[in-house]
Amino acid sequence: MDDFAPMARLIDALRPWLDQLVFVGGWAHRLYRLHPEASSPTYQPVLTRDADVAMPLGAHPKGSIAKALREAGFRQDFRGEDTPPVIQYRLGGEDLGFYVEFLAPLVGSGLKRGGYPDITVAIAGVTAQKLRHLDLLLLKPWDVHLDSTIGVPLDSPVEIRVPNPVCFIAQKLLIRRHRTLEKQAQDVLYIHDTLDLFSGDLERLKTEWREKIRPALDSRTAANIEQLPRELFATVDDVIRNASRIPQDRALTPDRLQAACSYGLDAIFGSDS
Repeated sequence: MDDFAPMARLIDALRPWLDQLVFVGGWAHRLYRLHPEASSPTYQPVLTRDADVAMPLGAHPKGSIAKALREAGFRQDFRGEDTPPVIQYRLGGEDLGFYVEFLAPLVGSGLKRGGYPDITVAIAGVTAQKLRHLDLLLLKPWDVHLDSTIGVPLDSPVEIRVPNPVCFIAQKLLIRRHRTLEKQAQDVLYIHDTLDLFSGDLERLKTEWREKIRPALDSRTAANIEQLPRELFATVDDVIRNASRIPQDRALTPDRLQAACSYGLDAIFGSDS
């Protein structure tokens, strides 16, 4: 797993704070494959150059994450004119290198005093970009064990946290209409593949939803999550067609993708009646 080397370097740099961080986004989707309850798919994961690391707003990490990243060879790349600015922490070249972004939940109106957009927050020396519905990805996370025996070149074994798969899927449903068409298609594929990875025990994911996740949400958000699968996966649309074209190593038709997502989502979020 040579392509795990940059991620391993990031994880080693973040070791003092791993109990406060959750690896989200495309790398979470990839790391699910290493969870003991995941199946072993024959197809390749969707590759991504960026790692998204989420942290709660109430976290108070000791020390400097920014310093640890610099010592590990990451350099800061400032983006935008927000205060504090959005920062990507990069390894390698601008176009081909690996980079990490830190994220935090956006709560409230999304505006600071004076009417300025509430875009970023500084935590432990790094800048985290605030995003709506990110708090869902921090709810009841799962642990994944990583070590060199499975091809992840770490200094020593480690446990990292990834979103609860139910939360990962639910968050993708909630943000879909706010994403670009390209990102919408990618998210649909992430939903499909996550359902596929844990298809052997959808009943457990249903229990996770009903007993752990749903009770922690406000009733309106929970009802929205349960309704969205019926709206977004009722028929094959252009987003689903585009999602089916992303994989290069499998024949995934739009009809098959739509049917699999509809079935899996109903198994988790649907009613028993």
